[in-house]
Amino acid sequence: MPAKTKKIQLIFVIYWLLLSYIVAALIFWFIALNQQNQQMARFKIERLNKESQIYNSLLTNINIEKKKKTVQYIGEGSTFLLLILCGAIFVYRSFRKQLRQGVEQQNFMIAITHELKTPIAITKLNLETLQKRKLDESQQQRLIHNTLQEANRLNTLSTNMLLSSQIEAGGYKMTKEETNWTDIVKTAVKDFCTRYPDRTLVVEIQQDIFVAGDKLLLEIIVNNLIENALKYSAKDAPIKVLLFTKAKLAVLQVVDQGAGIAEDEKQKVFQKFYRIGNEATKRAKGTGLGLYLTKKIVNSHRGKIIIVNNITVGSTFEVTLDAES
Repeated sequence: MPAKTKKIQLIFVIYWLLLSYIVAALIFWFIALNQQNQQMARFKIERLNKESQIYNSLLTNINIEKKKKTVQYIGEGSTFLLLILCGAIFVYRSFRKQLRQGVEQQNFMIAITHELKTPIAITKLNLETLQKRKLDESQQQRLIHNTLQEANRLNTLSTNMLLSSQIEAGGYKMTKEETNWTDIVKTAVKDFCTRYPDRTLVVEIQQDIFVAGDKLLLEIIVNNLIENALKYSAKDAPIKVLLFTKAKLAVLQVVDQGAGIAEDEKQKVFQKFYRIGNEATKRAKGTGLGLYLTKKIVNSHRGKIIIVNNITVGSTFEVTLDAES
């Protein structure tokens, strides 16, 4: 067991021991005060002169005072206990959240390191091969194509990271202007067909669909969704890209034939650094930023993104934005 895990477990044990001690001390405090209240009431009653004309009145006052003290102790004890439990729950949840974020960030660093090293190593190898060997035209073009593909991966990764940080920090100034989303989707599809000539993209794009938005951010939406579909689908499975209008809404659908996404995972995949836990998906390259950034951008455009099951197998990512008339 790693030392860090043992340390965390020790902190949890100490935390629960201290919490148990505080609750036990509060209960002991209540019992002690209540017993003292009972003893004081008995002592006052014993000192009363039973033959006195005001005996009954004094006895009634003593009993009323005893009940008031008991109610006071119960009220104070319950309030303190509630505050302690609320504070304990808040601290526990905050600690768990920080711990989960730490694990997610650690996984992200591992993923990002791999994502950066792999294209750099491939690019370096391809360039060295071109430099040292005399290759025919087809071999040269293949190496150049592979190098450009890895460079595109690096560009997409760096763009997602930078924009994610800027949007969270409020540093990105989004512009909203009438933008031809049809042209954006067509350009993205053409680019992916060039980068992945062995993959099949089935396209149904309605002409002249305009939305109000930031052109760069809208491009990232399309690129991230298509990239995600290609990443998690079999190489021989076609990817569908649909763009159409429906009830004054511009609807973009990217349909894959991958393993699909379970119902309880459909919202989690939009969380920062989150990746679906099964081995089939974790083997795919990724950092857990693409869908997170996509949802952020869609929300900033007052749109909606949902995931529905494909009719046979896989998933359909659907983005709806207000269409400009």
